[in-house]
Amino acid sequence: MQLLKTNITVPLEFVSAGQFMTDVPWTHSQRTIDSFELIIGVKGTLYMQQEEEKFEVRPGDVLLLLPNRIHQGFAASGKDSSFYWLHFLCPDVFQLTDDQGVREEVHMLQTNPESHRINTAIYIPLFSTPSGIERLNILFHQLLHIASSDYSTRLAAGYMATSLLLELSEQTISGLRTTIEQTPSDNNLANILEWVRIHAIEPIGVSALADRFNYNKDYLSRFFKRKTGMNLQEYIHALKLSIAKDLLAHTRQSVKEIAYAVGIGDEKYFMRLFKKYEKITPTEFRKAYYMTHMNKQ
Repeated sequence: MQLLKTNITVPLEFVSAGQFMTDVPWTHSQRTIDSFELIIGVKGTLYMQQEEEKFEVRPGDVLLLLPNRIHQGFAASGKDSSFYWLHFLCPDVFQLTDDQGVREEVHMLQTNPESHRINTAIYIPLFSTPSGIERLNILFHQLLHIASSDYSTRLAAGYMATSLLLELSEQTISGLRTTIEQTPSDNNLANILEWVRIHAIEPIGVSALADRFNYNKDYLSRFFKRKTGMNLQEYIHALKLSIAKDLLAHTRQSVKEIAYAVGIGDEKYFMRLFKKYEKITPTEFRKAYYMTHMNKQ
C-alpha cells in the first residue's frame, strides 16, 4: 500500500470541495491537475484511472489522486452515483512511502512518550476503506459548510481540510497497528506499552509489572530494552513526566499535587526525577512555559 506523507505544522491549503451527483450514467473526463484530490465514495461506483492504475471507488472507499498525473474514468458509473471531492495542496514537502515504512515510524513513535508532541506527520493511503467512514463524512459536511460560509479568512477551510485528513491518517495508523503480523513477544510488548500508558498516573514499578505479565523482573527489563532501546523504568518515568508537564503548563496545581496526580507519592523524589530528565525544576519549567506562551501572543 502506498501512502502520502506530509507535515501539518501549517494547515493544508484548501482549493475547493463539493459533492458530485448524477442521475444518468457518467464517465469521468481525462485531465491533469496540479493539486491533490481526495475522493470519498457515497453511492454507486466511480471507475477512476490514474496513469495505468485503475480504481473502483465504492461507498466507504477513499481515493487520493496525485497532482500532475493523468486522471480519467475507465468505465461509466451508474445513475444515482455520488461522491465527495476535495482539492488541496501541501505547503510542506511531501513524499510517497509504503505501509512497512509507516509501520516502522509508528512503532518508534509508539515507544516514545513524547510522540504526541514531536509527531507532525500525517499518512494518507492512495486507496483505502477506513473503518470510521462515518466520521470522515461528518467532517466533510463541516468542511463544505465552512467553504460555503462567508469567513473572513480562507484558512478556516484549510484547517478543516487538515482535520479531515488528520482523522483519515489516524484511522490508517490504527489499522496498520492491528493488521501487522506480530510474534507473541511483539504482542506482549504492545500489551505492556498500552497497559503502562493507560495506568501511567498510578504507582507503577518494574516488579509489579513483571508479576502482572508473568515475567521475571530482570528478563522483562532486558526484553524491553532490546525491543525499544529504552530502559523500562525510564519509560515509566518519561510517561509520568510527560503528563506532569501538561499539568504544570495548563493547571494551577502545586508541584506536590501534580506529583501525587502522576502516581509519585514523594514530592522531593518527583522533583529530583524532573530535574534529572528535563534539566530544570518543575517550577522553572512552569515559569518558562508561561513566559514562552506570553511571548507568542
